[in-house]
Order: sequence, then structure tokens, then C-alpha cells
Amino acid sequence: MEVRLQKILAQWGIASRREAEEMIRHSRVRINGVLAHLGQKVDPQKDAIAIDGKPVSEKQRPALIYLLLHKPVGVVSTCYDPHGRSTVLDLLPKELREGSGIHPVGRLDADSTGALILTNDGNLTFGLTHPRHSISKTYHVLVKGHPPEAVLQMWRQGVMLEGKKTRTAKVHLVERRTEQSLLEIVLQEGRNRQIRRIAKQLGYPVIQLHRTAIGTIQLQTLKAPFLSEGQYRSLTDDEIHFLQEQITQPIKDSVELRSVSRHEMAKKEE
Repeated sequence: MEVRLQKILAQWGIASRREAEEMIRHSRVRINGVLAHLGQKVDPQKDAIAIDGKPVSEKQRPALIYLLLHKPVGVVSTCYDPHGRSTVLDLLPKELREGSGIHPVGRLDADSTGALILTNDGNLTFGLTHPRHSISKTYHVLVKGHPPEAVLQMWRQGVMLEGKKTRTAKVHLVERRTEQSLLEIVLQEGRNRQIRRIAKQLGYPVIQLHRTAIGTIQLQTLKAPFLSEGQYRSLTDDEIHFLQEQITQPIKDSVELRSVSRHEMAKKEE
């Protein structure tokens, strides 16, 4: 049975689908000796797949790895940077980053710090980064000035960005400083530089942005040591189970929402 090449590479734990696409674009992948192309389908039972000249197969799939990293400022959330900047993989020991297929789940921009999950579980990565899933992420955001309650309420209700309204968010004031304010913001979507763009649009630009948690997975817990910038730890079994649950839960929620919508339409027709 033929399957898209990037899906196969993700299932085998070699790379996320996004990273697999980048590998194909950079002519690193061959199928039966011929350079692969985006969108190509392969039969893993019949076709020979090679990356950087080395054959790969499902039998070579490495053990699954799940890490929580405290990303520092200036480090990019990719496996490779064409501009030569440090990547999150540079923070890992050689035995973890080479041949394991480990990659970041989602991104934090280079200027931001905090919690970032790394794994070689391609199916989990695809599930967590798919638009239909909405795992919450918590941020501590230092902004310039003192946004009044009316502005915070506007942020909570959603703000128009490029013609599309953002989802509702939890936003509250943590600390008011001389010329700055510290906010805690909880989002359930991850549009590009969303917090920075909204803050600037509302007139209170971001000074510092730090992600403290991804769902229930926190940088600092009572059961695990605090992670300084650049440090990482393995996820606990409970944390891994939590992430796996997130892949299926939104699907159930969407089914329930469709059922509610049909019910409401029936009531209107009555």
C-alpha cells in the first residue's frame, strides 16, 4: 500500500512531517536511488528509502523519546537553520540528536523562552500540531505600559489578525510595575507570533515572552527539578499519557459540537 513519503518518515520516528518535507526539499531523500519529490507516495514494503545515502527502514526505528526543554533566547525551534543559528537540537547530547529523529513539537520564536517538547514520535507531533487540536499553552508576558481591564477583556474575547479573529483566551494581570505589566496568558491556538502581534496591535508591545506550561506539563513542578535555560528532562509517563489523550479528545469535542449544532437547527426549524 502506497503512503506519502513524509508520513512514512514520521511514523518511523525519523522526522516530523514538516522536517521530512524539508529533508525532501534539500534533496536528502532518495527512493530506489532516485531523488524524492514532495507529495511522492511509496510502498514501504517494496521501495528502498535512503536519507543522506543511508538506507532507512521501520526495523531501524529508534526507541521513542519524549523530552521537555527550557528553550533559551536566540535559539531557533528547528532541526536545521540555513542561517547558521543555534537550534534546539544543539542543546542535546550527540547520542540524542543523531540518528534518533528527534524534533521539536511546534515552535517558540527565537526571541522567546520556555517550555518546548521534543520527540521522535511522528504521529504524536502530527496530532498535536494539527489545527483541529487545541492543547492549551501558558505564557508569562512582560509588556510595555499598563493595559486597562477593557483592553485585557478585548484580548480575552478575541482580536482580528489578518482578517481572522483569534480564539478566546485567558488573560489576567499578574504584576503591575513602574512602566511595565506582567500578564499570564493561556492560549488554545498557535498562530505565528500571535501574542506579540496582538500586544503590539493593542498598543502594549511585548518586552519578554516566556512559556511556562504546555497543557499540564510545566517547567517547574514539585515532582521534577526546575529546568534552567538550555536544560531538558524526560517526560513522565503521566505527561506522555496526557499528550496522547490530546490527540483524540478534540475529535470527540468536534463531534459533540456538530451534534449540538444540529439540535439547535432543529429547534429553529420548529
